[in-house]
Amino acid sequence: MAKVAFLLANGFEDSEMKNPYEAVREAGHETTIIGLEKNVECKGKTGTVYTSELAATDVKATDFDAVIIPGGGAPEALRVNDDIVRFVREVNAQSKLIAGICHGPQVMISANVLDGKQATCYIGIRDDVKLAGADFKDEEVVVSENIITSRTPKDEPAFIREILVKLS
Repeated sequence: MAKVAFLLANGFEDSEMKNPYEAVREAGHETTIIGLEKNVECKGKTGTVYTSELAATDVKATDFDAVIIPGGGAPEALRVNDDIVRFVREVNAQSKLIAGICHGPQVMISANVLDGKQATCYIGIRDDVKLAGADFKDEEVVVSENIITSRTPKDEPAFIREILVKLS
């Protein structure tokens, strides 16, 4: 059983949180929602609400086996938080799974973990991913060492499949 962190803030893409979160839990893994603060409601773009269980200041990479970053507007708020960036950087340094869909790779960009990797993302941040040193691929899911990325909600089945493969 893996311990999986979900990074969340207001404005996340509802299905990109809900579907991977439920799939990871159903597969028997332990999930923790990490936000900018502890015990704060995070509201999705279409009204789904999750409550953060831990604040970014309280987490260490050694406590988790994987990190998943849903897209939408949340990654923009997460990427400017030094503790979130530190956490993702530390997870990467330990070669643990980091998965981001849609705008999720924005957090990876700020943590400087995409250089030399292959990645995909929402088309609007494609140039940012390239400038971060990644080889951009316009594919439903890209697995590059410990990094998994996908583009949009329609790619969720492939995104979830690859996450569950890495966690098994």
